[in-house]
Amino acid sequence: MVVIGGITRLTDSGLSISNYKLITGTIPPLNETEWQEAFELYQQFPEYQKLHYHFTLEDFKGIYFWEWLHRLIGRLIGLVFIIPFIYFLATKQLTQKTVKKCLVLLVLGGFQGFLGWYMVKSGLVDMPDVSHFRLAAHLTTAFLTFAATLWVALDLLYPNKKQINIKFRNLIIVSYLILIVQIVYGAFVAGLKAGLLHNHWPLMNENKFIHETVYILEPFYLNLIENPSGVQFVHRMIAYLVLASILVIWLKAKNMSLTPSQNTGISALIIFVLFQFLLGVLTIIYAVPLWLGIAHQIGAFLLLTAMTFTLHRFSK
Repeated sequence: MVVIGGITRLTDSGLSISNYKLITGTIPPLNETEWQEAFELYQQFPEYQKLHYHFTLEDFKGIYFWEWLHRLIGRLIGLVFIIPFIYFLATKQLTQKTVKKCLVLLVLGGFQGFLGWYMVKSGLVDMPDVSHFRLAAHLTTAFLTFAATLWVALDLLYPNKKQINIKFRNLIIVSYLILIVQIVYGAFVAGLKAGLLHNHWPLMNENKFIHETVYILEPFYLNLIENPSGVQFVHRMIAYLVLASILVIWLKAKNMSLTPSQNTGISALIIFVLFQFLLGVLTIIYAVPLWLGIAHQIGAFLLLTAMTFTLHRFSK
């Protein structure tokens, strides 16, 4: 889902299906008449009228495929969750505590589906782009829904309580929160196409750490959330914070007595943060080619996975 979602975003395929039908939308157009009807519906909205007015039916089929596949996998994820959940519930194989956790996951999954359509709707009104705020909500909720699902799984895999270092756990929590903010800003960068600007590193161009376009809007705070240059700058700076916070965790952990699973979590953190930092630099330098953009999104997903696992192993 993460890979297909990245492809859908980077190929500008997300607005190709201009309606939402939960059941019948599972089946794509099956003949030329149905394809023509879908294409004519697409032609009624801003993306075709302002950007893709040169599209042929074959061009349309290309972007339609990725959005259809993205929605199909979303439906499949729902089925993969809810059918076994009903079975285990009916056969009384779940504790009351686990049932409550699963209901939270069910709500999160449903909310994520709503946010996907809410995001698409923002690109069907005046401008042929979705709101970067709604994109951030959609992406971040997807990541957090996964993290919550992983947490429930880890509760089942590691049921025994353990002694923890509260200060060290709090350090991991702070690092986790910084990572979530970075994921939000990654979505802002994607939504504003800010990765196509300032394609140098470590400077924003060949000789400036802060490009003059970073602070052109008034009031100033708008540069942090709506100015593509400002958003890219913030994303760069938070990347250093994420890297630094995980390095601190790794260094402090070296002087602690760790369980095998805790040691695995710390090792995964340092590997994935270095990997993700490198991917971020390359993505900027090469102006977000499709494969690098997808790899960078997967890197964020893997880093969140490692962070969730590590926090769980240092929590009661």
